[in-house]
Amino acid sequence: MKKLTLIRHAKSSWADPTLDDFDRPLNKRGERDLPAMAQRVRELGLVPDRLLTSGAVRALTTARAVAAALELDPDQVVVQPGLYACSYQAMLQHLQQQDDRWHHLMVVGHNPGLENLGCYLTGDRLARFPTAAVLHMQLGITRWCELAESCGSVELFDYPKLHKQD
Repeated sequence: MKKLTLIRHAKSSWADPTLDDFDRPLNKRGERDLPAMAQRVRELGLVPDRLLTSGAVRALTTARAVAAALELDPDQVVVQPGLYACSYQAMLQHLQQQDDRWHHLMVVGHNPGLENLGCYLTGDRLARFPTAAVLHMQLGITRWCELAESCGSVELFDYPKLHKQD
């Protein structure tokens, strides 16, 4: 059985209109939410064999915080340029090509690709996939090339607003 954890980058800033989308940093809310979510990932024991991340600034910042919280070795974190602004189909193909020695993969990326991939793999229609959300699933496969529609079951869906005190 394989495991897959999908993490959407923390909330990003639109304050500087001169920046390309790829270069947008986290905003104050993203900077506030990220440490708590990274710590929750650690507390839940969601330690991957390999963390794949988009190279966009907001995704890379998120991935680095999660990797630090999980005390991952630098060689476990791999920037994948193809994960930026890709469709769920492209993300699926990328995951299907992963080495079978990895039992648990974690992907830090962007919507709508992450949300659509989560829905495709689990057969569940997620109400939404907000920033800094974590979707962890158990997959009924033994090889990554077997990754297919409805092969996964949701074990955890968490995001910052679930933990806000009113």
